Amino acid sequence: MTVHEKHVKNREELHMPEILMYRRDDKNKFLALGTHYGKVYLLDVQGNITQKFDVSPVKINQISLDESGEHMGVCSEDGKVQVFGLYSAEEFHEMFDCPIKIVAVHPQFVRSHFKQFVTGGKKLLLYERSWMNRWKPSVLHEGEGNIRNIKWRGHLIAWANNMGVKILDMISKQRITNVPRDDISLRPDMYPCSLCWKDNLTLIIGWGNSVKICSVKERHASEMRDLPNRYVEIVFQFDTEFYVSGLAPLCDQLVILSYVKEISEKTEVECCARPRLDIVQPLPESCEEISSDALTVRGFQENECRDYHLEYSEGESLFYIISPRDVVVAKERDQDDHIDWLLEKKKYEEALMAAEISQKTIKKHKILDIGLAYINHLVEKGEYDLAARKCQKILGKNTELWEFEVYKFKEIGQLKAISRYLPRRDPVLKPLIYEMVLHEFLESDYEGFATLIKEWPGDLYNNTIIVQAVVDHLKKDPQNRTLLQTLAELYTYDQRYGRALEIYLTLRHKDVFQLIHKHNLFSSIRDKIVLLMDFDSEKAVDMLLDNEDKISIDRVVEELENRPELQHVYLHKLFKRDHHKGQRYHEKQISLYAEYDRPNLLPFLRDSTHCPLEKALEICQQRNFVEETVYLLSRMGNSRSALKMIMEELQDVDKAIEFAKEQDDGELWEDLILYSIDKPPFITGLLNNIGTHVDPILLIHRIKEGMEIPNLRDSLVKILQDYNLQILLREGCKKILVADSLSLLKKMHRTQMKGVLVDEENICESCLSPILPSDASKSFSVVVFHCRHMFHRECLPVSNTVSSVQFCNICSAKHRGPGSAVLEMKK
Repeated sequence: MTVHEKHVKNREELHMPEILMYRRDDKNKFLALGTHYGKVYLLDVQGNITQKFDVSPVKINQISLDESGEHMGVCSEDGKVQVFGLYSAEEFHEMFDCPIKIVAVHPQFVRSHFKQFVTGGKKLLLYERSWMNRWKPSVLHEGEGNIRNIKWRGHLIAWANNMGVKILDMISKQRITNVPRDDISLRPDMYPCSLCWKDNLTLIIGWGNSVKICSVKERHASEMRDLPNRYVEIVFQFDTEFYVSGLAPLCDQLVILSYVKEISEKTEVECCARPRLDIVQPLPESCEEISSDALTVRGFQENECRDYHLEYSEGESLFYIISPRDVVVAKERDQDDHIDWLLEKKKYEEALMAAEISQKTIKKHKILDIGLAYINHLVEKGEYDLAARKCQKILGKNTELWEFEVYKFKEIGQLKAISRYLPRRDPVLKPLIYEMVLHEFLESDYEGFATLIKEWPGDLYNNTIIVQAVVDHLKKDPQNRTLLQTLAELYTYDQRYGRALEIYLTLRHKDVFQLIHKHNLFSSIRDKIVLLMDFDSEKAVDMLLDNEDKISIDRVVEELENRPELQHVYLHKLFKRDHHKGQRYHEKQISLYAEYDRPNLLPFLRDSTHCPLEKALEICQQRNFVEETVYLLSRMGNSRSALKMIMEELQDVDKAIEFAKEQDDGELWEDLILYSIDKPPFITGLLNNIGTHVDPILLIHRIKEGMEIPNLRDSLVKILQDYNLQILLREGCKKILVADSLSLLKKMHRTQMKGVLVDEENICESCLSPILPSDASKSFSVVVFHCRHMFHRECLPVSNTVSSVQFCNICSAKHRGPGSAVLEMKK
């Protein structure tokens, strides 16, 4: 709840304001205020007096307005009651012989058939205007002491006297309830009862420190008998810490004006404290405090509970606290008030968040103003990076504000802080802004400058100006790699790709290949192939081979002529891709492989069909490459020389045996046996490996008596095992073959035993007439072969052989095998 305090202007005349009422119509809003000196003032909502009425020489006890705000009822301490129109000449006067404490006009008094009002003193009197414009009084209640409060809502009148609170139904003119007061020790004139209608059927009662919420309900017809048709149920009841001076509803909560007493710390005597305005949530037997405000009013030390009053304006959540010297206006705190408080506490981020959430309802504040204040606050605290980051969200697409903030950051020397957050697309600031930031980095931070050049699009700034600035700095430090790389990127933005390529090659930068591909700079690298290969031969070769149409194989080989090691890398990759494209360079490749890559020489010789074998043999023999020489000799048909080289040069019986197996030549096996016969280790190797290719007996018979052969027993055992294995394999294969033959024979027999369908659609394969005669009574003879060809008996040629077995002429002519007859049909 936000509280605004309004002080009465003329303190002497308005010393004792008694009752304040607030009404509004479509045109005006005003406050009606009665004073201790018998005056009634109408004030606007700012507290300015707009009209004054001299009602009585003594204090005003009560003011009552109808719902339209056009009629006012006033009663005073001298017993005078007056009801009159604020905008008409209508008026009623009545004098009583005792003080009248309370008056209440009908809520619909403006309507002619509701010209009624009630007064309270010793009696509760109802005044009604008759058809002759005369006022007729009638007693509604008496005999329970002074009536001190009346509240009229719809057809119900609630009033409080010394005994409690009553409610009267004006339709039936019956009293429907009596709510006794709880604490009878309190003087009713010092601690008056507070009444308030929440709606047409809900009455709130506050008396002393007790609060009751009563609901008026309809009685069931079966329960009526002699009872009123309505009754009252107390739905909430609770006690407060302090004395109630006023009540008002606030949605489903209550606003309570409390009179507070406390013990003074200095004198230890009970004294009056500042009044409190509390918002509470009613519960069935207690309440929950939502908020509490202590009000600062003048002279609160001398005030009593009866000196405070609370009135409210329905529908606007405006509350008016009246004390003898002050009128305090309280309204429900809205988001604008919350934001004010947050800004006052310098909680800018929370204020900005609250404004964004409630941007449709706030009236006083603007999100942009709060955001700018937040940025300024962060700058003052020295949190420059956070302030710059918030600029993105707060400034949005406002280029003028962006430029203003950039200049402000420049003045405090913090351009670097805001550089990362400057907009790059929608909006785009003036080129001067970006150039100013780049110059700031160029003077103090080359790495940061390079980062901005990479991140910022080249059209944000004048590229020529920045290039010249970088060139000037390179004059001082020509070998600075960061500046050189950045200059290359600037040249790229400016489409001066040739200069950018030169710098990238000088720096051996990884982006050089991307630059060449992206901008098709192959014509610029024809004379820079060696540089590219030196930088990254793998990527360079892949690029050159992928773009043979732009840089030919011959051109690349020519450029690499003085760098044979690079030439080999290129030709080797070319050969791996396609064995035939570089065939004219295969002879050259033999020397290159022999010099730089011997492990791949033998695979090359095996895969190439274009290299000259004599040249390759010559090179391999010169370099004593035994394996390669063996392969070439065998490929050229000189297997015996190859075998001899294996045996003499390599001394490897396993390789010799493997070679003999590959060639599968009996003479080679004979040469191998003759060479190994006087070498026991070789004999062992032969005995272990040749069992499946050569009869071991041929070798065993040639072994000299007395020769010691290592592991001879194991070798002989292995020979026998291999022989047994072969026998077993043959027997197994024989069994499988016999079983398969028998199975197929049975299958063929079953197939041939099956019948063959012959009907009118079949024809004789010789005469091509239907196989069955049209006249079934005639005799016929048909021959059907297993191949499903059919003939009339008389159409078959006479067999010249002695055997009676016949064969199908068609299948025999096509060499499909004989098809002997399976069925002969006769009739």
